[in-house]
Amino acid sequence: MENNTVNTFLEQDLNKRLPFAWYLLGSMIVIIFSFVGQIPMLFFISHEYNASVDSKNPMSIFSHLDSNLTLFLILFSFFIAFLGFLFVLNKIHKQSIVNVTTSRKSIDYNRFFFAFSFWSLVSICSVSIGYYIAPENYEITFQLKPFLIMFLISVLLVPFQSGLEEYLFRGYLMQGFAKLTKNRWLPLILTSVIFGSLHFFNPEIDKLGFGLLAYYIGTGFFFGIMTLMDEGIELALGFHIANNLLIALLVTADWTAFQTHSILKDISEPTLMTELLISLGLLYPLSLLILSNKYGWSNWKHKLTARIDESNTEL
Repeated sequence: MENNTVNTFLEQDLNKRLPFAWYLLGSMIVIIFSFVGQIPMLFFISHEYNASVDSKNPMSIFSHLDSNLTLFLILFSFFIAFLGFLFVLNKIHKQSIVNVTTSRKSIDYNRFFFAFSFWSLVSICSVSIGYYIAPENYEITFQLKPFLIMFLISVLLVPFQSGLEEYLFRGYLMQGFAKLTKNRWLPLILTSVIFGSLHFFNPEIDKLGFGLLAYYIGTGFFFGIMTLMDEGIELALGFHIANNLLIALLVTADWTAFQTHSILKDISEPTLMTELLISLGLLYPLSLLILSNKYGWSNWKHKLTARIDESNTEL
C-alpha cells in the first residue's frame, strides 16, 4: 500500500508558497529568452525578406536559406529558451531539474531510453511500411554530406526543443496548475489544450486545416496521461524527443514545419482523418496499454482525476 505522505509528481512544489502568478512570470521569462534566441534568425531572414513571401506559410520566410541553416536557427532559439527555463527553476523556484522531471529520488534514465527506443522503432516501422505499400508517395532525397550535417544539428538540438516543451508543459505548468486548481484532471486538460493551441501557426495547419489541432491537443493528452500515471515526465521526454528527431531524419514534406535534408520526401497528398485515426485511435492507446503493463500502472481514475490534498504532502 502506498504511503500517502510521499509527494506525488504534481504535489512536489506545493510546500513552496510561491503563488501561481510566479509560474506565469516564469513562463514569460522563458518566452523572453526564446525571443533572444531568435535574434540570429532575424539577422539571416531580414536581408532577403520581401513582399512575395507566402503569408499563409510562415516557414516561407526561410525559403532563401539552406534547410540545415534554417533548422539550426529554429532549434537554437529553443536551446536559449531552455537556458531561460533553468534560470527560472534555479532563481525563482529554487528547484532542481529533478523536481520537475520525476517524483522519484533521481531521474529514471531507463524509462527515458525505453520510451525513446520504443517510439523510434514505431516511427521507423511506420515510414518503412508506408514506403513499401506506396513507394510512389515518396522521393529518395538522401545526400550524405547535408544529411550528416543535419544529423549533427538534430541530435544536438532537438532534445532541447522537445525537452523544453515537456518540461514546460508536463512538468512546470502542470505542477503550477495543480497548485492553483488542487486537482489532477484540470492541469491535464489545461496543459494539453495550451500545448496543442500553440501549434496554430504551424504550416501543417494551412495544409490540413484547423482539425489538425485535435491531433496536437490529443498528443498533449497522450503525454499528460503518461506523466500522471507514471509520476514523472521521463517517458514523455523519450517519446517526444524520438518523435521529433525521427521526423527530421527520416521524412520531410513541403508543408511540414521541419524542412530537412532527410532520407525521404513525402510527395503524397495528406489526409487529416488518416493522421487522426492512426495516431489518436491506434498508436497512442496501444502505447499507453504497453506502458501500463510494463510499469504496472493502476488506479487510473484516482491518478487522472483526484483532488490534491496539501495536508498529505511532506513539509
